[in-house]
Amino acid sequence: MKQNPGSYGYELLALMKERHYQYVVNFTKGSFYYNLQQLEEKHYIEKVDQLDNTREKRNYIITELGNEEFDRLMVKYGSKTDYINLSFYAAMLFADEYDSKELAKLLEIQIEQTKKKISLIEQSLDTFDEKNHFKKLLENSRSHHIVNVKWFEELLMDIKK
Repeated sequence: MKQNPGSYGYELLALMKERHYQYVVNFTKGSFYYNLQQLEEKHYIEKVDQLDNTREKRNYIITELGNEEFDRLMVKYGSKTDYINLSFYAAMLFADEYDSKELAKLLEIQIEQTKKKISLIEQSLDTFDEKNHFKKLLENSRSHHIVNVKWFEELLMDIKK
């Protein structure tokens, strides 16, 4: 709804599928419509009834309260780092709709937290024998974090331009 205000439910669901959001956020058709209902009950979105070629559609717009919740969730998930499937990835789906200065702050948090993880992994790596499988797992994890730091730094540079 941030990206396409005034869209109707099916249109939003189709857009999510088209953009392959299912690889970042788990959802089904049923859970999607249930969440629309929940968002409406919480006054984060509201229905705007419109006629389109004599067929009534329920179009949705985000409310001011919804925009405030959006900002809160961007900070919550944008400042988290999880292994493999980062919550931050979901937040990045909507980065273009978020304040660039605030996004820069979230990226700085990501960089700081990820560098701390790399440091902790490197400390742990020194304690293992060469043929230890867990050491290989840690090396792989470190590699992922190093790539993410580079990506976060590139995004931050792009935002600051």
